[in-house]
Amino acid sequence: MTVTDTPSSSSSSSNSPIPITIITGFLGSGKTTLILNLIPQLRTTNPSYKLALLKNEFGDLAVDSQLASSSAISGVQELLNGCICCNLVGQLAPALAELRSTVQPDRIIIETSGSAFPATLAMEVNRLGRDPATRGYYVLDGVVSVIDVENWKGYEDTSYTAKIQAKYTDLIVFNKWEGCDERRFDECLDRVHDLELDHVAWVKSDKGWVDMDVVFGVDGGLARDLLDDGGEGHGEKHGHDHKHDHQSEVEVLSIELKGEGGVDGDKLLALLKAAPKDEVYRIKAVLTTATGSKVKNSDEDTPFEGGGRYILNWAFGRWTFTPIAAAEHESSHLALLRMTMILARYESNKWKKKLEGGGFLELTGDAGNGELVVNKIA
Repeated sequence: MTVTDTPSSSSSSSNSPIPITIITGFLGSGKTTLILNLIPQLRTTNPSYKLALLKNEFGDLAVDSQLASSSAISGVQELLNGCICCNLVGQLAPALAELRSTVQPDRIIIETSGSAFPATLAMEVNRLGRDPATRGYYVLDGVVSVIDVENWKGYEDTSYTAKIQAKYTDLIVFNKWEGCDERRFDECLDRVHDLELDHVAWVKSDKGWVDMDVVFGVDGGLARDLLDDGGEGHGEKHGHDHKHDHQSEVEVLSIELKGEGGVDGDKLLALLKAAPKDEVYRIKAVLTTATGSKVKNSDEDTPFEGGGRYILNWAFGRWTFTPIAAAEHESSHLALLRMTMILARYESNKWKKKLEGGGFLELTGDAGNGELVVNKIA
């Protein structure tokens, strides 16, 4: 493994380019958790090390980036409601420039949405590294793909995106394997080998934790390959692949509950428990719970007190409520509840009717049901 930059060094204090690590993986695989677990390692090694995050999220609600903002990341930029590898790729250069000028980071992580193809993004970073206007500013360190061992078999047969994400990578992180037997992991590893990835390094996470020296400074074979091709070869193949059900693999609902008071925690928990993971991939929300109405994480018995402001993150039947500690993003500011539901193909109309039918997203007590607005945005 060739280390191009270590956390104990500083890119921003010299004229060396800022290393960029791309972290990709299908919906709910654990990309954000992996990133959040890197931060304390970086700070232990070098308290002044500055890590910046460029986050691409489905829908029009910033959730994962708000989690990152509350976790000592030096700077966060969001690209919402589109895919960073196609219709938002033109916004990559301005977003990176903003981070470079305002944060002066030692490293930038680009976390893609769950449907992005990393090859196009890697080629764009390489292009910026060669462009006369930005030459010497950035260097692609590597592409890391996170695979959810517990659920990958459930969607890899139908998700072309999940397979392509695993194929265009320098390092594979197998996540959420702890609750599976060895046979399940071996099956997942066999599916990776079916993609002719025997040459790609892989590592098991420890509940989303991976040593930072494994994630950073990988031997960026993909970066060199795409650079040496001059944007050809892989680019032509990827351009063809990209038309294959890319963004149509999922459907997205944008939801807002308006009214006074707070969200009924019991009814919200009923939604989280009822959502089948073959129909619903992710539920992300920012909300205020009603006083006296409690919510709890899926793996905990002790509920949070009502009347709080929380970030909800649901993936494949598990969820967490995280109190909002930092300044809130404008996409959810002052909203009683803003939610994004990312669903399998052909499921959005059914779930729109379910939500509008009542019983899941409502206010408590005398506040009534409030005004629920559900829109399909993708």
